[in-house]
Amino acid sequence: MNFTEFIVQYGGVFFAGLGSALAVLLSGIGSAEGIGIVGQAASGLVIEEPEKFGRSLVLQLLPGTQGLYGFVIGLLVLGQLNVGMSLQQGLYIFASCLPVGFVGWRSAISQGKTAAAGISILAKNEEHSTKGIIYAVMVETYALLAFVISLILVNAVSF
Repeated sequence: MNFTEFIVQYGGVFFAGLGSALAVLLSGIGSAEGIGIVGQAASGLVIEEPEKFGRSLVLQLLPGTQGLYGFVIGLLVLGQLNVGMSLQQGLYIFASCLPVGFVGWRSAISQGKTAAAGISILAKNEEHSTKGIIYAVMVETYALLAFVISLILVNAVSF
């Protein structure tokens, strides 16, 4: 079997699986990096003021949601995979996974940086720490929009 025959016969499931993998990988990598950024900032604070661990943990968790969005899309796609799917179906599913993958990746890193700045607010004036959470949640809006689009696209068309 040559490459062209392989793509014609199995390209659909290959591209759909690749889309699922990218949704999970890209958003997961972004979340891991974002959580790491906040964790580094929070670690310095918690050493000096251990009582602020709980409030810093809220900021630490925020960049992790993008990874969850990608995971959900990845699972939904896995439920649709079938060896007989057409190349058209596979490419459609592949494209449907791109919003949550790419926006999740970049927004998680940006949210991590914003949440790390929120750790500075928590360190200097605990009464205003909610403002840092609000700033970080604003970044989440775009990850949520990308998740919704991927969700709609993955579920919109049944072949």
